Amino acid sequence: QVQLVESGGGLVQAGGSLRLSCAASGRTFITYTMGWFRQAPGKEREFVAAISWTGSSTYYADSVKGRFTISRDNAKNTVYLQMNSLKPEDTAVYYCAIRPGWNTFTITITTAYSYWGQGTQVTVSS
Repeated sequence: QVQLVESGGGLVQAGGSLRLSCAASGRTFITYTMGWFRQAPGKEREFVAAISWTGSSTYYADSVKGRFTISRDNAKNTVYLQMNSLKPEDTAVYYCAIRPGWNTFTITITTAYSYWGQGTQVTVSS
């Protein structure tokens, strides 16, 4: 079993920054992609960003490209999401997730991910 624990959420003013972390423990895949998704009230969960096992490949939703940066530290089994220039529309619960391997065609699909964290709330005030 795999456990994912997110941290770093909070309340921030528009234009501010936050850094989310997600630590994985348990029996993870030998190599795995780590991703971030978010879900706002009344909306479906949507893809935010993903990073490959080596970190050489990343993928971002258009809505966050240029503002968010995903990174990982495999020695710590941790993925990070640096969020800059935050907007009120970024307000959501942010979830991390992992999946085996890297597949550009399914990287944004929630059902392609095997394990999920409990989520951390990010609120951006205007």
